[in-house]
Amino acid sequence: KLAAEFPSEDIFLITASPVIKAVTNFKQVSKTLEEFDVEEQPSSLLEKRYPNIRVIQSGVKELKSDEHKIYTEDGKEYLYEKLCLCAGAKPKLIVEGNQYVLGIRDTDSAQAFQKNLAEAERIVVVGNGGIALELVYEIQGCEVIWAIKDKAIGNTFFDAGAAEFLIPKLTAESQETPIECKRTKYTVEGSEEKGRPTAASDKLGSALGPDWHEGLHLKGTKEFSHKVHIEILCEVKKIHLQQEFIQLQQTSLTFPNGEKNVEPDEVLWPVYVELTNGKIYGCNFIVSATGVVPNVEPFLHGNNFAVGEDGGLKVDKHMHTSLPDVYAAGDICTAAWEPSPVWHQMRLWTQARQMGWYAAKCMAADALGESIDMDFSFELFAHITKFFNYKVVVLGKYNAQGLGSDHELMLRCTKGHEYVKVVMQNGRMMGAVLIGETDLEETFENLILNQMDLSAYGEDLLNPDIDIEDYFD
Repeated sequence: KLAAEFPSEDIFLITASPVIKAVTNFKQVSKTLEEFDVEEQPSSLLEKRYPNIRVIQSGVKELKSDEHKIYTEDGKEYLYEKLCLCAGAKPKLIVEGNQYVLGIRDTDSAQAFQKNLAEAERIVVVGNGGIALELVYEIQGCEVIWAIKDKAIGNTFFDAGAAEFLIPKLTAESQETPIECKRTKYTVEGSEEKGRPTAASDKLGSALGPDWHEGLHLKGTKEFSHKVHIEILCEVKKIHLQQEFIQLQQTSLTFPNGEKNVEPDEVLWPVYVELTNGKIYGCNFIVSATGVVPNVEPFLHGNNFAVGEDGGLKVDKHMHTSLPDVYAAGDICTAAWEPSPVWHQMRLWTQARQMGWYAAKCMAADALGESIDMDFSFELFAHITKFFNYKVVVLGKYNAQGLGSDHELMLRCTKGHEYVKVVMQNGRMMGAVLIGETDLEETFENLILNQMDLSAYGEDLLNPDIDIEDYFD
């Protein structure tokens, strides 16, 4: 976006990764909903397309904002007029430096994970976001103990009702044929042979797109397909290596088979997980899919950034940080403006793309001394994804985020087919969750955006016999 706005200026892209992530197959589904694939491409493609872009492959060592300088790890320094920090986020690991704990957030860690899974008989997955959800659904031939801190699965994206709707899919024995993946993968030359050091979580890869597991063969050693046991309302209390566990003289449990009395486990496992509910399970390794923290490390030292509660760099409504000429976009930043009542920040691909594009517009406007309006994409929270092979659309305050107790929910659910939930407040639609092919996303998007009073329609709003999208066309 910057290169297009300033064709005669030099644009430097400093990145630690040898590939760049490009958005492909972009489709504007509705006013605010967009679908796209994320593809890894060699950086030369970007430089070919825009002759004024130079990609510099090196990590950043230090930012000296008072001198307008960036120092890279390969010992060079770069002067900037305007700088945008888009360093994303890194996985929040339950423990650092344990070779049996894998964090998943990027293509590199997904590959390491696949290598380990090939020999695994049982794994423990910790976390309840999008990646944990997809992972548990995709893994076959391996016992999965899934530890979540909430009552229901998928808490970041939806509620207990939606989780109940999806659960039968988790235990279904037969798998649909996976849909062909459109993302092509570029492996870094030479990265295959060397084999990655196990605790390379400090090495930042680039974050995964929404269909990252496709094309990876997620199959463990055992022959059966899905075997998932969910432990709710618990977190990891402690992780014991085999030797420590033997000294503890505690019992660990076998994989629960639905019977009440769970047998003590005779097998010795490489690592053991003690949960806060008192249960101990042995496993081959643990997947930490517990979200991300903004990757602000190299930039904070010596710079007086205003930092948000979630650890991100605070930005105003023009994506400007608290330092002159420094902007931030995507997972690294924290939106510190007064948001629209139906928008909130969530560290997702869609928002990263929107913020990056808008930050470039703001940088251009500032450089030319023009004023700029807030981009429309920040009017309404809208995200489209796939879980368990269902299309999932979330709009606005889809989980009644921040609405207090003053709201009501309306539901329509056809088992195995669709799940529709709307969040209403004072007769107005504030949010919605749509699972399956409902065709309601555009209608609901408009109803949330224009805040029309719908109290007259009552329950009929979700009546399957009324063609609601025609009605509000």
